[in-house]
Amino acid sequence: MRNFIKLISCVLFLLITFALYANNNDPSDAQTLTFSQAADLAVAVSSDLRHAHSSQAIAEKAWRAGIREYFPRISISLSENDRLQILGADSFTKNYGISLDQLIFDGGKTIMSRNIERTELKLSSYKLDRMASEIAEAAIAAYRKVLSSRAILEIKKSSLSILEDQLEILSEEVRLGLALPVDLANAQINLADTKIEIYSLRLDLFEMEKQFAELLGLETLPVLTEKVDIYRESVFPNANAAAALAREQNPDLIEARYSISKKRSEFIYHTLSWIPTLRLTGSFGLSGQNYPLTRHNWSVGISVELTNPWMQNRFGFQAGWEPPHDRTASLQNSFSPIHDPSSRYGRKQAKLSLALEREKYDDAFERTGRVASNAVEKCALAGEKRLLAVEAAKLAAERSRIDEIRLNLGQITRLDLMEVLINQTQREIAVVEAAISLLEAERELERFLDLKPGELANFAADFPSEFSILINESFKGDFDEN
Repeated sequence: MRNFIKLISCVLFLLITFALYANNNDPSDAQTLTFSQAADLAVAVSSDLRHAHSSQAIAEKAWRAGIREYFPRISISLSENDRLQILGADSFTKNYGISLDQLIFDGGKTIMSRNIERTELKLSSYKLDRMASEIAEAAIAAYRKVLSSRAILEIKKSSLSILEDQLEILSEEVRLGLALPVDLANAQINLADTKIEIYSLRLDLFEMEKQFAELLGLETLPVLTEKVDIYRESVFPNANAAAALAREQNPDLIEARYSISKKRSEFIYHTLSWIPTLRLTGSFGLSGQNYPLTRHNWSVGISVELTNPWMQNRFGFQAGWEPPHDRTASLQNSFSPIHDPSSRYGRKQAKLSLALEREKYDDAFERTGRVASNAVEKCALAGEKRLLAVEAAKLAAERSRIDEIRLNLGQITRLDLMEVLINQTQREIAVVEAAISLLEAERELERFLDLKPGELANFAADFPSEFSILINESFKGDFDEN
């Protein structure tokens, strides 16, 4: 019975463990990693970005709290004035008051000021998105470097294995007197150079993987599912379609639009600065010698403030009542001539800044279309380079096969064959580098069009270009994808 209970407990434990593992969708705990997952994970673990978002959240809360400007300002005053006199009666005066100040009209200056602040918040929020994009792009670039280094290392290791076999044969030929010792020495040097290159590649790859893992906040890298596919079909978008999309959602243009909106609000704010500000004021007070206070008073009024470069004028009027019979009224006016002459240039400066921002945007708008078209052409050139590199590698492989026949016929030495094999290795590495260059060019175009990794193919499918590269099965041939 006890064994049966233990068996049931083990089965339940395994089922619970499997369920927890199956429901775990945290990218950091994933066993595999794609380009998109790497980008999302790097963004999620970035402390700089997290702190920037916290600062942005505080700024937005402060802006929302600024709506207080539309509500009455209330102040409460308490005072007690005690006077002890040698001659005459002592006096103990107590005053309690509350006053109110409410904005009625300011020509929209408060609204425009808040609009400027809101535009700045939107601009800073968009810069946060750009910051996240840069972090994600750094992760994707590190991913590509690791893939490239791994692929090149595998090619080098495969070449080393072949060269070791050839060196072993050459050593036997020297022992039998069929080859010269100097050929053996040169072959050993070539082999040593290859080992040094492999050692250097391993060191570089170790450092790359370590930095990549740190960027993702991981101890070790999971399995990288992306591969360097040298036969990948590449479909590029139409240049005109790419230019139109870039002009619509290029990050630099979007940021420029926010800047124009901010400059426009600043210009309107300076334009409205001459409009008077009208406020409603009121007060209520209690006073007396002893508690409870028996006297009270109240008053209401308006205040008008007019400020421009040449003067500052404040006008205030209040009327009230102090029971039982007293009526009160006050009229105040203060005038300050030539208040701030330099402020007259504020509107001109704001207008000039707005015009400059619009001119810069127009130039950037035209330039963006040209850059997008050039980026499509650059992708096409990178694709052609990859095709040529594959063709060159295929020819190098064919030459190696022919030189093996020539070696058997005695037309070349084994050292010559080893040098040919080394050249073939360089051709294969060039294929990997060309494939990586194509990936970089495509990602650069995606960033310019504000597309996520891999979305370029979907966009190109709707607007295909004549530069697109479609790979036939016959093109692949017998060339090794390594």
